Amino acid sequence: MVVRSEPKMSPSQIMQVIKSISAREFFKLYPDIKRRYFWGGKLWTQSYFVETIGSATEDIIRKYVQNQLVELDKKEAHGNQLGLF
Repeated sequence: MVVRSEPKMSPSQIMQVIKSISAREFFKLYPDIKRRYFWGGKLWTQSYFVETIGSATEDIIRKYVQNQLVELDKKEAHGNQLGLF
């Protein structure tokens, strides 16, 4: 996810808004899931990762984010998952 914000908003404030709105919308679309699978109604954990883009351009960052799923799929396709039995 690429997010642009005003410098006066902290990363923790931004993440709180994103998590709050997305959880509310998710549970509105899938109310049965909340009662069945989420104890206490929590969709998100308290953790998150935020990185500033520094000197990179927004286009470079967007391409990087879009490419993450492709890279993850490649790693999973070639990875050896351990079995229990």
